[in-house]
Amino acid sequence: MTESSPVPDVQLDLRGTPCPLNFVRTKLRLEKMPAGSLLEVWLDPGEPMEQVPDSLRMEGYPIEQVQERQSGDGAYFALSIRRP
Repeated sequence: MTESSPVPDVQLDLRGTPCPLNFVRTKLRLEKMPAGSLLEVWLDPGEPMEQVPDSLRMEGYPIEQVQERQSGDGAYFALSIRRP
C-alpha cells in the first residue's frame, strides 16, 4: 500500500516569483485560510527552495511535504503547508 499525498485546499503557483516576494505571498495566502487547511505552493529550485521553507518554519507554519516535479518549463518544487 502506498501513502497518498494530501489533497491541498488551495494551490499557489509562484514559479518565476523572486525572493522574498514568494515568501510574502505564501504567508499572506496562509493568513487568509481557515485553520487546519492545506496550501500547496509551487516554487522554483535554488534560492526560493533555500529560503521559503526555512522562513515559513520560523513563522510557525509546518511543512508537511516537499515534492520535486517536472513540467514543460523544467523542474519545480511543490510544498504542502498546513495552516495552524
